[in-house]
Amino acid sequence: MTGRLHEDELDVDEHLVRRLLGTLPSAGVYADLPLRRFDATGSTNALFRLGTDLLVRVPRQPGGTETIEKERRWVPYVAPHLPASVPEIIEVGDPGFGYPEKWSVVRFLEGDRPVVPVEGESPRHDLAAELAAVVAALGTLVVPKEARRDPALQWYRGRPLASLDGDMQAFLRDSRGLVGHPDFVVDLGAVEAAWAETMRLPEARRAKEARWYHGDLNAENLLVREGHLVAVLDFGGLSVGDPTIDLVVAWQLLDRPARITFREALAVDDVTWSLARGWALVLAMMVTPYYWDTMRERCLRGQHMAREALADLSAD
Repeated sequence: MTGRLHEDELDVDEHLVRRLLGTLPSAGVYADLPLRRFDATGSTNALFRLGTDLLVRVPRQPGGTETIEKERRWVPYVAPHLPASVPEIIEVGDPGFGYPEKWSVVRFLEGDRPVVPVEGESPRHDLAAELAAVVAALGTLVVPKEARRDPALQWYRGRPLASLDGDMQAFLRDSRGLVGHPDFVVDLGAVEAAWAETMRLPEARRAKEARWYHGDLNAENLLVREGHLVAVLDFGGLSVGDPTIDLVVAWQLLDRPARITFREALAVDDVTWSLARGWALVLAMMVTPYYWDTMRERCLRGQHMAREALADLSAD
């Protein structure tokens, strides 16, 4: 990943981050710590390693303050109930020096980014069970009244899938311009047919009971060690709504036998599984044209997810 990712991207570099750190009450603690841009920086936040055990997260776009504040308010409520580590929020800083958003310092967690399964690999049953445990923990966590009323916890990924139909048609149109490129290996006709079939489900227009959901469980927000889940990152998408979106990780990071383990652990019914597969398709098509020139690895993971979803549909 290189360069700017968004048209409205804010200018952020080490010099700015160092100056922002100097505005914190505990600035002296950080003054002599080395600071460098983190190689695994994301699309929502620019990430900077601070010393050996801290990470600075700086929103890339206007409006990022809302997610920083949401994490400060709700991650301490959610994190103790999850069966995996979650980055501890150390401090939240204010805008400054022309930068308009709040930002945060969090505890850095060690681990590896998971990769998509490869042919011949042993089934990922352990990872499937561990991911299911995270989804289950979020789904059974009490939703306080103030969380139901918090507008920062209302996100499109907790709405009925059919609310994305118009967007999906645009994603498909944009993706057609990539057909013929050697890195583009998705059957768009099959995706379009599968999406149309999913849209015919009456349940696609009805949301399930509102629950906590992470909203972005994927390889970029998970850490593993020796095949086991050790941490869940980036709670900027944490919300209350239909939690079906959190099932999508099954097609990105799990092989077919492990997907069965994942589904059985959560007792997912046929209709919900079909809707989750639809979410996998729409997210894959969303990222591909948008990040094609800037985050090709993300696009390749999305295409893998789409192919796995289509393969399951054929097998069923």
